[in-house]
Parts: sequence; structure tokens; C-alpha cells
Amino acid sequence: MSRNTNPTDTNRTEESWAVEYDVEPIRVRDPVAETLAVLDPGDPFVVTYEDVVKAAGHSCPTASGAYRVAQLGLAALYPDELPIRSEIEVLAGGPRDDAAYGVMGRLISFVTGAAQEDGFRGLAGGYGDRRNTLTFDAFDPDSADPTFRFRRSDTGDAVEVTYHVGDVPDGGPAVNNLRRIVEGTASEADRELFAEVWHGRVQAVLSDDSLFEVKAVKR
Repeated sequence: MSRNTNPTDTNRTEESWAVEYDVEPIRVRDPVAETLAVLDPGDPFVVTYEDVVKAAGHSCPTASGAYRVAQLGLAALYPDELPIRSEIEVLAGGPRDDAAYGVMGRLISFVTGAAQEDGFRGLAGGYGDRRNTLTFDAFDPDSADPTFRFRRSDTGDAVEVTYHVGDVPDGGPAVNNLRRIVEGTASEADRELFAEVWHGRVQAVLSDDSLFEVKAVKR
């Protein structure tokens, strides 16, 4: 049986990306998608960094940091199997209205499905319920850097990921070209140089494990 409800063969990759990123995708199972025959049983959603960029509307060290926090946290929490949405609790070490925690929390929610009280209520009987699985100001981190914990509701295992944002390359003077780009006064050379260093910073976050600290959390 074909699941294609659109008789038109549309190309879903029509975006003309000006930049390419080198980072492994995140694979995560979704029991609700499997139940509703969106995915075959056991098959995962494949979430790329480009998907996260679409959710954020931009690419920056905060967005790439959120992607890597989710990627590293889930890999540590599920070393031998695929992560499962609705069984992943996300705890943020800061408030939702914080510039870093708010954006990162929203993007980590996009990947994991973890949500606050407005999340998916689940199918009949609450199957796949994701409400109240994302909590801000949930603990006091040891670092001033953005820190998130990921916990499995089925086993109680938990890991903590800290993103050392202060160690991200600053990009040098070319980053200051952003103001002229926004104002419309930048030259083409200004724009090209800005793009080179800006996306270089993003790629550094996506590829440099030393920017992140991952550790197990005692139950």
C-alpha cells in the first residue's frame, strides 16, 4: 500500500543552500509515528543539522551547540540502541527566558520531542505522552555554561552535557560586518568574509568534541 497521499511527485529538496555542514545526523525512534504508520516499526526519524536550522530560522553557534548537545547526550544515554521519543526527559540548568537556554531548549525539544505542559498528549490512553518532559531551571549546574541533562524514563539513567561556549572561536573582526549587512551598507566582500568566518565558527561547534563535556549523572 502506498502512503503517498500527494499525487504530484514533488521535490522536497528544492532549497538552494549557500553553505554545507559536515556533521552526522541524529536518528531517533518515535513510537507514535510507528503506530500511525508514518514509520515502519523500528525505523527512526533522521534529523539533520539542516532540519534544526529550519526550525531555528538561522544557523549560529547557539543552534549548532543545541544540535551537538542533543546528539552527544542521546548517544551517551543510548549507547547500544536508538533513542525513543516520549521516553526522553530533558532538564535545563537555566531559565527559559535566558538567551541561550531558551533557544537551545526549543531546538533540543525539536529533536527529542520533550515538551512542557503544552506538549503532545499522546494517543488513546496517553500513549506517547510528551507533556512535562522538558523542565527549565531543573538543577544547579556546576558551570556557568549552558548545561542540559537527558534522562531515560524507562531506566532512570541520566547524562549531563555542558557546552563550553567561551571556547568557540570568535571569528575575528569580520564578525562585526553583521551590523553593516543588516543595515544594507555592507559590500559584497564584507558579506563573503562574514559568511566564511561565521559558518566556520558553526562548523567548529559541529566538529569539535572538546567544546562539550559529557558525564553520567547518578540516580
